[in-house]
Amino acid sequence: MSKRVIILIIDSLGVGSMDDVEDYHPQDIGANTFYHILEVASPNIPNFKRLGINKILNYPAIQTADYLASYGVLNLMHQGADSFEGHNEIMGSKPKKAYLAPFVENMETVKHALEEAGYKIAIPNKELPYLLVNDLVIVADNIETDYGQIYNVSAPLDYISFEEVLRIGNCVRQHVKVNRVIALGGENITPEQLQQSVEKRSDGLVGVNSPKSNVYKQGYQVRHLGYGISPDNQLPTIAKKAELDVSLIGKMQDVIYCKGARKFPGVDTKQVMENILQEMNHVENGVIAATVQETDLAGHAQDVTRYANRIELVDGFLTEIVDSMTKEDLLIVSADHGNDPTIGHSQHTREKTFLLAYHKEWKPVAIGERQTLSDIAATAADYLKLEAPENGISFLTNVGSVIGEG
Repeated sequence: MSKRVIILIIDSLGVGSMDDVEDYHPQDIGANTFYHILEVASPNIPNFKRLGINKILNYPAIQTADYLASYGVLNLMHQGADSFEGHNEIMGSKPKKAYLAPFVENMETVKHALEEAGYKIAIPNKELPYLLVNDLVIVADNIETDYGQIYNVSAPLDYISFEEVLRIGNCVRQHVKVNRVIALGGENITPEQLQQSVEKRSDGLVGVNSPKSNVYKQGYQVRHLGYGISPDNQLPTIAKKAELDVSLIGKMQDVIYCKGARKFPGVDTKQVMENILQEMNHVENGVIAATVQETDLAGHAQDVTRYANRIELVDGFLTEIVDSMTKEDLLIVSADHGNDPTIGHSQHTREKTFLLAYHKEWKPVAIGERQTLSDIAATAADYLKLEAPENGISFLTNVGSVIGEG
């Protein structure tokens, strides 16, 4: 009999600061994204209430009586609060300790490696140090994120194939230990436009101002290359190798690599939720994994009203998702970190995430506090009777006698 696991990640919807914030992230002390959005904006979330979100939040204005889902809390095993690392942890990767460094500290090493690989390399401006590869591709800091975490490999795709950009990106990846290297490109932009979009940030980072360059506007392609991450050890690739269906929707397909998966890019929340329902009509046996990204964007904008509106939109679609589930479906809803728009800054907040696991034949129980987001992948693999991913412990043994039956 066919089985499906539907994983819905609501990007940045944390439920309280991690225990280590006082030592490592004091700016996040008191963060609680979901609770504070309820407190300030009072979104209408009947389906979250019905599933049992208040067994986790303990928000006074929500009456908790009967609830449908097993519930718990997940800790972040990765450092900081990062969507890419969070998603890869969710899919079963054990986070590796990366290091922080501006690109200038690794520039000579990367320059030598690219030249050894046969590329022409220049440093056009000593005042704005970056590498120009074959007069087209810029290797530099990502100036849209936290200091020293990410290097970008940016390209004009009318002049070079994305496959070649990815080869350059992989060469960079092999010679640096930062959290991420992002290979990206867009159409209808010139090499000159890219170079004219290079800026120096106030903290000294140098890189392409991607929105200013218009790289996102037409024909945008991207691949995130993480440090120490192997797709072979993650749930989607394990499922695909077992000849199950795999669908990656929204930001999930941006940050998780799985050869042969059906992929549905998109940022719009309505589109993401509609894609889930569409794939529930298509996938007979396997994994449907989706990410709602607009919540995180609202967090960065410190826009509580917008954040609440996106949660309401997701909640509205949960009615149809639950109604469309068969007796062999497992729905897991969670997040990847926090982004509390009320905390006083616009960056991710290091928060635990909620865990709701719904199965039509399970008696809902308390799953407890788990040590890693990877328990999601471990549980999904266990439910589908697959090889275990690299990281995580299944919680199936916590949730009743029907586990593994059928």
